[in-house]
Amino acid sequence: MSFKRTAPIIVAALALPATAQAAHPIAGRWATIEGKAIVAIAPCGKAMCGRIERIVKPTPGRPQNDYKNPDPALRSRPLVGLPLLSGFEDAGSQWKGKIYDPESGKSYASKVSRNEDGTLKVQGCISIFCKTQIWTPVR
Repeated sequence: MSFKRTAPIIVAALALPATAQAAHPIAGRWATIEGKAIVAIAPCGKAMCGRIERIVKPTPGRPQNDYKNPDPALRSRPLVGLPLLSGFEDAGSQWKGKIYDPESGKSYASKVSRNEDGTLKVQGCISIFCKTQIWTPVR
């Protein structure tokens, strides 16, 4: 095939819109850093959310409720069932939403993505500064 015949095909292929890359699925059960808790991530409406399913290694001396929550009405809710991840939407190669830290009682912008080894990269961010944890799948 000559260049004159292939050039229009190449130009047409380059003109096609690039297909948007979807983030890898994050639904499932995940052990948090150091295996302290199991978080179940599942759809909640059009988004993905994650709740503490089980506390595996409780922090000695720490109450098993959300006692640091800035809303006094929520401080008595138990850690088991507590929503940690909320409003996560597919943002291409990762998921974006909010993460709640019961250790500080604060919420942060968050990014979550699947690593090639099957683990989950979970980031809580303030502006451009992010703290990263690696969660492992629970079978």
